Amino acid sequence: MKPADLLSALKRTVEQLAAFNEIAKVLTSTLETREVLSLVMQKVSAVLRPANWSLLLLDDATGTLYFEIAVGDGAERLRHLRVRPGEGIAGQVFLSGQPRRVDDVRTTPDFSPRFDAASSFRTRSVLAAPLAFRGRVLGVIELVNGEGDPAFTDEDLQAVTAVADFAAIAIENARNFQRAQELTLTDEHTGLGNVRQLRALLEREVTRARGFGHPLALLFLDLDHFKAVNDAHGHLVGSAVLREVGMVLREHARPVDSAFRYGGDEFAVLLPETGLQRALESAERLVHAFRGQRFTGDQALQLRVTASIGVACFPDHARDGIGLIAASDAAMYSVKAQGRDGAAPAASSAPRLRSVTPSEAASSP
Repeated sequence: MKPADLLSALKRTVEQLAAFNEIAKVLTSTLETREVLSLVMQKVSAVLRPANWSLLLLDDATGTLYFEIAVGDGAERLRHLRVRPGEGIAGQVFLSGQPRRVDDVRTTPDFSPRFDAASSFRTRSVLAAPLAFRGRVLGVIELVNGEGDPAFTDEDLQAVTAVADFAAIAIENARNFQRAQELTLTDEHTGLGNVRQLRALLEREVTRARGFGHPLALLFLDLDHFKAVNDAHGHLVGSAVLREVGMVLREHARPVDSAFRYGGDEFAVLLPETGLQRALESAERLVHAFRGQRFTGDQALQLRVTASIGVACFPDHARDGIGLIAASDAAMYSVKAQGRDGAAPAASSAPRLRSVTPSEAASSP
């Protein structure tokens, strides 16, 4: 090998090692899936300098691959496509679980200009590597060189395969983290969202409502005399009744609505694009639903549990999510003061938020 070629090869090796080092840092620096993928693919692009590159991921719901990232000519077209396993080079690599190098796509029967990242038959070289983790293929990385560029080499394929292995680990770690986060946003007794999820979703919905000029409503529910259920039948029955309450809320919510357990025997229902009158109608329907429901507590009991419901709307009663919770909470207490088992709207100005106290959290089933 000539000194110039040796120097070039050595430089390329150093660049690849530096890229792998950066990718390793990515694995420990972030658990956001999109950020992980973008950083990994940036390193691939820097080392191999493809004209086009893409990262496809499996959609478990449909069994098809979608372009999570696509860069280069025709990228916008690719982002809207779905690839079945076996379609094009990427689909074949996904199906086989084996990396692949194609020197000239014009001589490759399974090349598909529709599904592969190559924008034309003039592009002659393609690399594709599966994103495999513990025997399961999560997706595919595909690189395409430009017209007139030298074909990819076996060394390039090895580099892409190594990067794909890194990327698969990063994707799985990020997904596991996301699953863990989702579990922390769900109430274990009812399956409804918890306070953390309520506040996060409420702030997003307030921002959306403010931007589009739409109303937004929040119902705040407290079960009447629920302590008597726990005292008479025990906390196991109380927990079972709370699960049934969650079922009632889900059954009477629209597909766009979201129900939450706020803490103890308090619940909330978020109603997007809903004004005060419609929100009050929804609250009244829930009041009647509780009156007509008999709760079994998983023990063939016939318990009556009613609810007091406060109703607050953006922008009528509050200008942010915390204010909406406070206003609807205060309205719920006004129902309590008037005899319970009913619904009422909030006052025009919202008081300070009453948070769940440690004693309330400790006493909840």
